[in-house]
Amino acid sequence: MKLKTTFAFSLLALLFAGTSPVRADFDIGAIELPDGFAIEEYVTGVRSARGLAIGANGTLFIGTRRLGKVYAVRDPGGSGQEIIEFATGLIDPNGVAVRGSSLFVAEIHRILEYQNAEERLGRSNPPRVFHDGMPTARHHGWRAIGFAPDGWLYVAQGAPCNVCDSYATIDRIPPQGGTREVWARGVRNSVGLAFHPDTGELWFTENGRDLMGDDIPPCELNHAPRAGMHFGFPFCHGTAIPDPDPKWAALGECAEATPPAQELGPHVAPVGLEFYTGDAFPPEYKGRLFIAEHGSWNRSEKIGYRVMMLEIEDGKVLSYEPFAQGWLRGQETLGRPAYVLQTPDGHLLISDDHRGVVYRVRYTG
Repeated sequence: MKLKTTFAFSLLALLFAGTSPVRADFDIGAIELPDGFAIEEYVTGVRSARGLAIGANGTLFIGTRRLGKVYAVRDPGGSGQEIIEFATGLIDPNGVAVRGSSLFVAEIHRILEYQNAEERLGRSNPPRVFHDGMPTARHHGWRAIGFAPDGWLYVAQGAPCNVCDSYATIDRIPPQGGTREVWARGVRNSVGLAFHPDTGELWFTENGRDLMGDDIPPCELNHAPRAGMHFGFPFCHGTAIPDPDPKWAALGECAEATPPAQELGPHVAPVGLEFYTGDAFPPEYKGRLFIAEHGSWNRSEKIGYRVMMLEIEDGKVLSYEPFAQGWLRGQETLGRPAYVLQTPDGHLLISDDHRGVVYRVRYTG
C-alpha cells in the first residue's frame, strides 16, 4: 500500500525529529534519579529506538519510526549481546508487542505478526497480516499497540491533523484478528497504552493540540475503563479548555467529555507508559506508573525530556513527579525518552530515539 507524504507533514516531521546533532560527550551521570537508583546505557547503536517488547527467551525487540526497521537484541546488556535487524522496509513500525512466541509490529496501515520470532532470529520469517485496512495518513500515523489481559489488541489511531473532525480513536482487535472496533473516541494523538495490573483497565497518554501558545493546552494521561467514552477532541482540550476555533468548539461541550485523569505539562509530548509490578524497586514503587515525556518541539522554552512517575489509587492520580531527568541541558536537547518497559527481573528500560540508546534503571540501594 502506497502512502502519501505532503510537504506540510514533511516539515512537521522535521520539527519533531529535531535538527541538533547528537552530542558525543553526553554524561549519563547527569541524569537525576531518586536516591538509590542508577542508570546505564543498556543497548547502544539502535537508531530511532522507540517501542519496546521482550520475548519469553529474553530477546529485546525495538520498534522505530522513519527508519522503517525493527531491531532484535540477543542477550541485551550482556557479554554476548547481538543486535539484529529483525525486519526492514516497514512504514513507521513504532509499536511492538509480544504474545506467546509471536511478535506483533504496527505499521501505519496494518499490523503484522511474526510467529516464532525468537526461534527465527537472523533467518527468513515472513509475517502474516494480523490486521489490515487502518487509516494511511502519516500525520500522527505511528501506532502504539498493547495486549489487554483478555487478549484483545488495542491500537491508537491518531487524528490526521492538528485539529479536525476526523477519526481520533483507540480501537481494539479480537485476539485472533478480525474486525476492529472503537473503544474510545476524542483522542487526538495517543502513542502509549498500558493496562492496570490489578483491574486490567486501559490507561493512555495523549499529545495535546498545537498552536494555542506555550502554556495551553496540557498533554494528558487518560483512563478508559469501559467502551464508548469520549475524551473531548476536537472541541475540548485538557479538562475545560474549549477549542478557540468556533467550528470545532461547536461540536461539543467540555462538560460532555471525559476529563483527563491527570493534566500533564503543556506540549511535553508524552509517549510510552508502564505500570511497575516488579520486586527489584522498593515496595512503595509497586503500582506506580512511569511516563516518558518525549519533550516539546514547539514552545519558546523547551520542557519535558524526562520520565515522570505517578502514584495511582482507585483510579485517581495522587502524585505526578519527575523520576528521571537531565536529557535537557538549558535549552539543549541531549536525549528524548520515548518508551518505558519493565524487564522480567524488575528493572526499567527507557528508549531514547534521539541518541539511539536503550537505558536500564536499577535500584542499587
